Amino acid sequence: MKIPPRSARNTLAALLAALGLSAWGTVQAQDAAPATPAEAKPAHSLSFFDPEDGMLDASDFLLNHKGALPVPTIITEPAVGYGFGLGLMFFSESMAEAAANAKASGKGPAPPNITGVGGAYTENGTWGAGLVHFHTWDGDRYRYLGAIAKVDAQLDYYGLLNQPRAYELQGSFLVQQFLVRLGDSRWYVGPRYVLFDSSANFKFGNADELGSVEKDQRIGKGGIVVDYDSRDNIFYPSRGSYAELEVQFARAGFGSTQSFNMYNARGFTWLPLRRTLILGLRADTRFSSGDVPFYAQPYIDLRGVQKGRYQDRNAVMAEMELRWDVTPRWSLLGFTGTGKAYGRWHDFSDASNVYSIGAGFRYLIARKLGISMGIDVAHSKGQDAFYIQVGSAWH
Repeated sequence: MKIPPRSARNTLAALLAALGLSAWGTVQAQDAAPATPAEAKPAHSLSFFDPEDGMLDASDFLLNHKGALPVPTIITEPAVGYGFGLGLMFFSESMAEAAANAKASGKGPAPPNITGVGGAYTENGTWGAGLVHFHTWDGDRYRYLGAIAKVDAQLDYYGLLNQPRAYELQGSFLVQQFLVRLGDSRWYVGPRYVLFDSSANFKFGNADELGSVEKDQRIGKGGIVVDYDSRDNIFYPSRGSYAELEVQFARAGFGSTQSFNMYNARGFTWLPLRRTLILGLRADTRFSSGDVPFYAQPYIDLRGVQKGRYQDRNAVMAEMELRWDVTPRWSLLGFTGTGKAYGRWHDFSDASNVYSIGAGFRYLIARKLGISMGIDVAHSKGQDAFYIQVGSAWH
């Protein structure tokens, strides 16, 4: 789990990652169950070695697992320090059963319904715990995502002075989202609501450039989400694209003590240059207006850059990644990215250009599902970091 100093939505994304649910949150109906019932083995013959190549592989276990599944997570985010998280996921049916039921209904594959509970703690005292539920209906035509959580994050605010000022962000939040697939397309659209009841307290006096800061604030945001997904694999794509547009408004009518707007658009695409050489491209823009709480401002999100290190009214990022599939199981990758945060403290032309560079590897731990695991090591100005990754770093 990662606890970024931003809005409740980012904290939810962190919780979903800790519970292993982030991938299901964006799975496309056509890709939700890549294995067919014929590929799944009966429960009594589960094996952690692939008969095809004899390598360590968790496909059979994941395809046939039903009920509770513990999901441990190691946290390496520089913003909160090293830590550990543990989630418990409850599957309504195995992925193999979901595929079989979908085939019988003729409505196409869909993921099983999942409920997760979990928590995490890091070395600087940051902790969080929550409950999340993901549900689909009518062959994945309708998707519901709901979550409640409690967080206590120890963070730094840099602001105009570009110097860390320690603060504590406590709060409880609620997230409700309902998406509808448009016809038989790869597009989903629907409403999202976020309520974050927070308390932010600077430990050694307020950041002077912020003026008077209300300790207790409540963010209530309502808006629309539009998703598009044509990836060939939701975990570790080799071709296809994913895009999301989010427009949200914080108003008193939604329970907010602050009035502001957030406009976020992001897109990823993977281009096979050769059979074993994949180019990945990422663009991410985050804009805000109105009375945005300092901790909820957009920030530069790149591997090797501490989350919240560069914050302002707006943030733009671009990243490129080149992957070489050395063998069917092992792959190496190199990546670089750049970003700017601007709008309040600096104009776009005056804002610092932030760069990062790094490399990593992946091992295909579940061949039938396309799930890989590995480590990324990244560097930016004055900072080095490493990340334990499940599949792509872009979610």
